[in-house]
Amino acid sequence: MILGYRVAQVRAAEERAFADVGADTLMQRAAAGLATAVMRRLPLWTRTGAVYGARVLLVLGSGNNGGDALYAGVRLARRGVSVSAWRVGSTVHENGWAAFLAAGGREVDRVESQDQLSRLDAVIDGVAGIGSRPGLSSEVAGFADRCVALGVPVVAVDLPSGLAPEPPFVDAPHFRAALTVTFGGHKLCQLMEPAKTACGEVQLVDIGLRFDQPALRQWTASDLVEHWPVPDACSDKYSRGVVGLNTGSTDYPGAAVLGAAGATHAGAGMVRYLGPADVARAVVAHLPNVVSAPGRVQALVLGSGWGNRGPAAAVAEAVASGMPLVIDADALRHLPERGRLDVLLTTHAGELAYLLGEDRDAVTADPMTAVRHAADRTGCTVLVKGASQYLATPDDAVVECALPGPAWTAQAGSGDVLAGIAGAVLAAGRDARIAGVAAASMQACAASSTPGPVTPQELAAVLPQAIDALLREQP
Repeated sequence: MILGYRVAQVRAAEERAFADVGADTLMQRAAAGLATAVMRRLPLWTRTGAVYGARVLLVLGSGNNGGDALYAGVRLARRGVSVSAWRVGSTVHENGWAAFLAAGGREVDRVESQDQLSRLDAVIDGVAGIGSRPGLSSEVAGFADRCVALGVPVVAVDLPSGLAPEPPFVDAPHFRAALTVTFGGHKLCQLMEPAKTACGEVQLVDIGLRFDQPALRQWTASDLVEHWPVPDACSDKYSRGVVGLNTGSTDYPGAAVLGAAGATHAGAGMVRYLGPADVARAVVAHLPNVVSAPGRVQALVLGSGWGNRGPAAAVAEAVASGMPLVIDADALRHLPERGRLDVLLTTHAGELAYLLGEDRDAVTADPMTAVRHAADRTGCTVLVKGASQYLATPDDAVVECALPGPAWTAQAGSGDVLAGIAGAVLAAGRDARIAGVAAASMQACAASSTPGPVTPQELAAVLPQAIDALLREQP
């Protein structure tokens, strides 16, 4: 897993490291990692395919990020890179500046930096760090926009300047990096959309920081493989898991079909449809393997496509039963006062706002905090869907983040498929935390494996190939 940290956690880790080894040592470690990362990529960016003779501009602020950039510039100059620097802060790191000039670095002003931009091979953004406010001055913001327009690669020192290091991610001018070289630990902006896209590729440099606990755990493909339920030679349909679906309605039969497709193609041993008879006929017509007779199940999915039929008592009864549950969509309106850890709530931003009694904008501004509060308030495991998908449990202060996928999945019906996938994983014996993140991650993997826009039913149908490919690729 990739671990993400809040600014306060990074500051505390830095203070411990300052006491242990000193600020200068940390800066030299950061500068060495930054220079190495830039030199590895310069052959891909230069016209000659070489480091020697490459042209790099440092854009420097007053803080330690500017010092990191300067000492990295010293190392680049020693490798034959032509390095210049534009000072945009009120001051500059004095020792770093002296070392930069001694190594042959050259100062340029705003006009010259703009004039030479089209001839540069890379820009190193050392303007601002995690302690700065979001946004850039107008002249620096204009320069950042020109970097994008001219296709000049930007290497951000720790994070793109102007970008908030953690939510809420305000709409303010910022650099957009091809590469972000970050130090000690990942910042939340490097793992959470919409900020993540501005960071480009992220490379973590270990400078010796020690953290007590992360704020966010970002799943990787290997984590998904580790937790995905895979049958063995002795498995049968019951050990693989029987999923019950009380979903759909006369008005929304498709939700039941899509949920059943998600559960079936995710590998459930049996899917048992427990909703209205007319909807059951539609489900079985599309998926004849689905059983519409009552019987035992190991997990139950409620709510997708209920519309106004909303059997409120069914939610309370299911929660009271002790059975592992996925509660989705319309069933979220009928939650009892307190739930259980093995009840998974699959929400979008509007539904999460409803659970919290807040505005949707507050949730979208900081979904990580919102999902944490929802888990504490409901006593359930809560997943919030979106550009980044977060999950929280009431027994863990750390929020989990699913694997990312393409934006094509943002369409009606995708949530129904996701609920079915989560039900299959839950029925296979995984806990609600694993079921929620694994389902969201596997749906993202399936979407990533399929080019262009796809319908939810097509996405469900490619789940077996995506699962097989992932299991084969990962050791």
